[in-house]
Amino acid sequence: MKTYQITPDGARELALTATTLDEVSHQLPQGLYTTFRTYSGGTHVLGLQAHLDRLYQPTIVQGLAPDVSEAELRRFLTETCSRTGGESRLRLTLGVSDSPGAVFVTIQPFTPPGLEIYRQGVRVVSAETARKSPRLKSTAFIEASADLRKLVRDNIFEVLLCRSGSVLEGMTSNFYVIQAGALVTSRNGILLGVTRRAVIRLARGAGLDVDYRAPDLDEPFSEAFLTSSSRGVVPIVAIDGKPVGEGRVGAWTKTLIAAYNAYVEKYSQEIQFYENGRRR
Repeated sequence: MKTYQITPDGARELALTATTLDEVSHQLPQGLYTTFRTYSGGTHVLGLQAHLDRLYQPTIVQGLAPDVSEAELRRFLTETCSRTGGESRLRLTLGVSDSPGAVFVTIQPFTPPGLEIYRQGVRVVSAETARKSPRLKSTAFIEASADLRKLVRDNIFEVLLCRSGSVLEGMTSNFYVIQAGALVTSRNGILLGVTRRAVIRLARGAGLDVDYRAPDLDEPFSEAFLTSSSRGVVPIVAIDGKPVGEGRVGAWTKTLIAAYNAYVEKYSQEIQFYENGRRR
């Protein structure tokens, strides 16, 4: 895993000691971040512009001047990812407080989750907590949720963030349930994930209604799943030790897994840098 600071004069590799992206974030200035993976041997990304928008658009409101432009950052990604020779997981960070405007890129080799995750589903637990600024993906939340992240171990895949017993989202994902022919997912109080947008569109295309509300943990629902840019659509078979539906991956979730995989195959785009309107 390597971390670079990107400046107008070029990229400088930082001497950090870390085994996870979160450990890297603890060592960088606090700021906004986004995380995603590559496809097609490191040459393609799904929704790269949306990930860049997540970093750069809030700076307009805050009056913050990033050290490098989106185009300069995209050029670095184009050149670096093409040399990896395999898939990567990337975290882009833009400093807000300690080093306002500083831009960092962390790249680690990425092995997609095994097929058994999607065939057998995962177990998750819930916690009564939420993000303070849900529309901003801030590294401050990584620090604030350090204790919760310790719950993700053994056979626990994710922690669900709840408010008064209703599920808002996952700690690193968005959350959904299937109930009476509808996809139920919160729209308020959550981080609007890049993958979430595509999955909601695919759900409607598959014939599901969409009910925007935070599902209650005590409600009877037949299926549940989470989504993230690195993991796609991941079925949930148990929450807090209680089976979801029949305790196995449901039909609608299988449909959305297949639909999302096809969507990635069709719409992931080559990482490209354009200069004066021309591809470089």
